[in-house]
Amino acid sequence: MTERLPPPWGSRLDRTQKIRFDFDGRPLEGFAGDCIASAMAGSDRWILSRSFKYHRPRGILTMAGQDANTLVQLPDEPNVRADLRPIAEGLKVTAQNVNGSAERDRGAVLDRLGRFMPVGFYYRSFFGPGAKSWLKFWEPMIRRSAGLGKVDLTAGHGHYIRENLHTDVLVVGAGPAGLSAAIKAAEAGAEVLLVDLNRELGGALTYARFGLETAEAEATLKTLRDAAGKLGNLRVLTGATCNGWFADNWLPVLQGETLYRVRARQVVVAAGSHEQPLVFRNNDLPGILLSSAAQRLMRHYAVRPGRRAVVFAGNRDGYLAAHDLLDAGVPLVAVLAPDSDVSGNTLAQHLVERGVRIIPNVTVTDALGTGGNRHIRAIRFSTPEHGAQLLECDHFVVAAGYTPSYQLPLHAGAKLGFDEASRQFVLSNLPQAFHVAGSAAGYFELKAVLRSGEIAGAAAAREAGHDADLPAIIPDANAAGMNHFQPLSAHAKGRDFVDFDEDLQVKDIRNAVSDGYSELELVKRYSTVGMGPSQGRHSAMATARIVAAETGRTVGEVGITTSRPPFGPEKLGLLAGPNHVPYRHTAIHADHVAGGAKLTPAGAWWRPLHYGGDRDVRKTIADEVRLVRDKVGMLDVSTLGKLAIRGADAGAFLDRIYTMAHARQPVGRVRYCLMLNDMGSVIDDGVAYRLSETEFYVTATTGAVARVFTDMLFLNTQWGMRVDIQNVTAAFAAINVTGPFARKVLEALGGDIDLSPDGFPYLNGRSGVIDGCPARVMRIGFTGELSYELHVPQSFGAALWRKLLEVGAPHGLQPYGLEASRILRLEKGHIIIGQDTDALSTPDELSMGWALSKAKPRYLGKTAIEARGKLGLKRKLCGFELPEGHGIRLTESCLVLRDGRPVGFVTSTCFSPTLGKWIGLAYADPRDATPGSSLHIRGLCGGEVRANVVPAPFYDPENQRQEM
Repeated sequence: MTERLPPPWGSRLDRTQKIRFDFDGRPLEGFAGDCIASAMAGSDRWILSRSFKYHRPRGILTMAGQDANTLVQLPDEPNVRADLRPIAEGLKVTAQNVNGSAERDRGAVLDRLGRFMPVGFYYRSFFGPGAKSWLKFWEPMIRRSAGLGKVDLTAGHGHYIRENLHTDVLVVGAGPAGLSAAIKAAEAGAEVLLVDLNRELGGALTYARFGLETAEAEATLKTLRDAAGKLGNLRVLTGATCNGWFADNWLPVLQGETLYRVRARQVVVAAGSHEQPLVFRNNDLPGILLSSAAQRLMRHYAVRPGRRAVVFAGNRDGYLAAHDLLDAGVPLVAVLAPDSDVSGNTLAQHLVERGVRIIPNVTVTDALGTGGNRHIRAIRFSTPEHGAQLLECDHFVVAAGYTPSYQLPLHAGAKLGFDEASRQFVLSNLPQAFHVAGSAAGYFELKAVLRSGEIAGAAAAREAGHDADLPAIIPDANAAGMNHFQPLSAHAKGRDFVDFDEDLQVKDIRNAVSDGYSELELVKRYSTVGMGPSQGRHSAMATARIVAAETGRTVGEVGITTSRPPFGPEKLGLLAGPNHVPYRHTAIHADHVAGGAKLTPAGAWWRPLHYGGDRDVRKTIADEVRLVRDKVGMLDVSTLGKLAIRGADAGAFLDRIYTMAHARQPVGRVRYCLMLNDMGSVIDDGVAYRLSETEFYVTATTGAVARVFTDMLFLNTQWGMRVDIQNVTAAFAAINVTGPFARKVLEALGGDIDLSPDGFPYLNGRSGVIDGCPARVMRIGFTGELSYELHVPQSFGAALWRKLLEVGAPHGLQPYGLEASRILRLEKGHIIIGQDTDALSTPDELSMGWALSKAKPRYLGKTAIEARGKLGLKRKLCGFELPEGHGIRLTESCLVLRDGRPVGFVTSTCFSPTLGKWIGLAYADPRDATPGSSLHIRGLCGGEVRANVVPAPFYDPENQRQEM
C-alpha cells in the first residue's frame, strides 16, 4: 500500500482490518472501508478498464460513480462501479471490454485504426449500394464487441424487496444543502425522507474544503449531522439513488436490493453538480482526474493521487484542491491558471507563499503518456508569452467547471436554460411541488449553499401544510466564475475526448454537424454522444458548445438532449420485484410427482403436463388422448375457480353477471356460464350447478377466478342484492373422470348417487356421498366423452385419487395431463378463454350466440353486444384442418392472410391422434370462415399453406358420446 497517506486522512477506513481481493488474477490488499478503485489506487494500480471503442486505458475520473471508467466485472454481476463498491475478502474482480487484461489488452490495436471508424460509421457503411457485403464483413466483429460486462446465467437469484413509502418532503442529496433543507422541513413538523448515494451524510463537506481553513466545513458537518440525528420525523437512506421522477411525485429510490416506491407531497433536489473534464489531447489518460476525485481519494481513502502533481485551476476549487495536495505532502510542480492575471486571487497568492509556481493565461493542449498510454507522464500547455511548454508529472488534477444535477427536475417538467454571462446551465419552470438547492441551483459558497437549502426546505414544508418562515437569500457573487471555457478546437492528432464512454473526439462532433445533423438530438443519435453509461453527465456541456460554434448559435439556443429516467443503473431484479414466485399445489400434488408427472405452471398452480416420465413426449400425449377416447382417464381439475353464490337473489344475481338464464334454472341442473365485460368482450366461462333455490356452485377458469370474484363483489356493492359471494377454490379438490368406462369406475366406488343415464343425465349435478366422501358431482363434457366432475372437500382429494386408481385399474384407468386435455377439447371445438379469445372477442365472433339469452332484459355487456352487432363482423373464429404432407411448422399466433394481408391468426392447433390429422381454430375474414372455404396460413419459417375450413366440433359432431 505504497500510496497511502497517514491519519487523519482516510475518514472511511478501518486500518486495523486488512482485506485481500484479486483484480485480473493478481492479488491486492486494502482496508475495510475501501472501495475497489481506492484499494487499487492505494496499491499503485490505476488502470481499471478499457474504453469501449478504442480500448484505451482508463482510470479514476470522478470517484463518485458518475462515469464509465470504473465499470468492472464481478463473478455474478457485470458493470459494477468500482469507485462505489466496497471490497470484500476473496472478491474476484476482472476488467470488462478487454481481450486479455486491463494492463495488457490486445484490443488496444483498435486505437491505431480510428481513421477507419469515423463518426456515423454504421450509418455510412451499412446503407446504400454494396452495404450488404460490408455488413457481412463487419457484423460478426460488431456483435463480438457489443456490450460491456458478461451476465452469469448460473448466478443465484437475488433477494429483492419492494416497499411503499409516503412522505411530506423527499430531499434528494445529503450534502450541506440537502441536510439544511431536510432539517428545516423536519423542524417545521413535516415528515421528511432524505436520500443520498454516499454511505455517509455530508456530501462535499466530507472531502472538499470551502476556504483556506478547513475548520468551518468540519464544524458545519458536525452541526448538521447532530441536528439531523435528533429529529424523529427525519428518515435517512444512505447508499440510495433516487432514480427518476414520475407523475404525481412518484419517485423510485434504490438502496441495495430494495426498491422504495416513494410518494412525496414535495420534492427538494439538492443533488449537487457534476464536475466537468477539460478537453485536450489524451485527456483520458489514467492519472488525469477531476479535483473532487483527488480530494475524495485523499480524505475518504487516504490515497495519494501521485508523487508529482500539476493542477489546472479553472475555478476556486482547483486552488483549494492544490492546498489539499500540499497538506497531504504531494509536491506540486505547478498550478495552471487560465486567467491572465491571478495577482488579486487570494487562494493563488497563498499557494505562492507556500512555494507553488502559478502559471497564468494557460491553454492546455495535450498530455503525454507512458508506454501504451498506461499513465500520464507530462502535460503540455501554451501561453501567449512563452508558447508551448511541458511539465513532467504523474497526475493532473482538473477543476474546469460544473453542470447541475438537472435530471430529476427535467423529468418533472422543468426547463434547462443557459446563462451566457455566468456560463452556467439554469433551471426554470419548476413545478410547484419541486424545489432545487445548493450547487444544483447555482450556489457554491458554503453560506449561500446552506441558506439555499434552508429556503428550499422551508418552502417545501409550507407547501406540505406546515408553518415555516422563509429565510432571506444569501447571494453568491463568486458563482459566475465556477465554469471555465477553454477553446474547443480540434487537436491535429485527435484523441481530445468529449465523451469518454463512446470515445468521441471534438472532430467527431464537428463532423456530425458537417454531415447535416445540426440539431443536438440528431447529433446524439448519429454520433452516440451521451448514450453511454454516463448519460452525458460529462459530455453535454462540451457537445452543446461545439454544436453552437459550428452552427453559429448560442449554447442556450442549442440546449441539451432530453433527460429521461432512470438517472442511474438499476437491476432488472429490482424492477421485477421479489424473486419468490407464488405457486400453489393441489391436494393431489404429491401423487402426481410420485406418478412420474411432468409438471408445468398454469397461473400460480403447478399442474401435470403429462405422465410420461422420460418417455417420448409426443407418443405419451397421444397415448393419453387415446386412453380417454377408448377407455377411461382422470384429470386433476382442482385448480378450477369455485364460487359459492347464496341468497334469495342468487339466481337473479347470476342473470346479471352471465349471459344465459339462471334465475329459472332448475335445481340439480348444470348450465354453461359466459361472462362479458362492459365492452361486450368475453372474459371468462364456467358452469353453474344449482344446489337449491338459494344456492349455486359456480366454476370459473383457473386464471380468472380472482378477477371474477372481485368483479362480483364490486358489482354487488353497487346493486345491493340479497346475495353472499364466497371464493371457495381452496376448499374443494376436483377430479374429472372421463371416457367410455367412466360410469363403471364410479359405480365401483359405491355411494348413494344414482349414476344411471336416466337418474343422472348430461348437464346435471348431484350431491351425495361417493366412496365415503361428501361430493358434488357434475356431468359435463369438455373432452366430448362421458364425463363426471367430482368435487370433494380438499382433505378427501388425495384419498379419492388413490381409490380411483385402485377401482379403475380393471377398466384401464390412468391419469392424463394438461396437454392431452387441450387436445381432447380441441377435437371437440371447445374454446379456452385467453387462448382462443383476446380482449376484443365477442360471442358472435366465437359462434356462441346460443349462449346469449334472448329473454333477459339485461346482463353485463348486453348493450355493447347489441351495438357491436350492428357494426358487423370483421373476423370470425373457425375450425380448419391441414392437408396431408403440408410440410410447414404451425403453432398458435401464426398469421391468417387474405390477399396478402393479415386478417387473423391461429389460436389453437395440434395433431389429433383421434383423427390422424392436423386441426385448429383460427380467426379469419368472415367470408372465409364458412365450411368449404380455405384459409391462407403462414407458418413459423415463412412457409405458407392452404387449410380447409371445416365445421367444429371436429370429433363426434352429434355429441352422442358425452350423452351416453
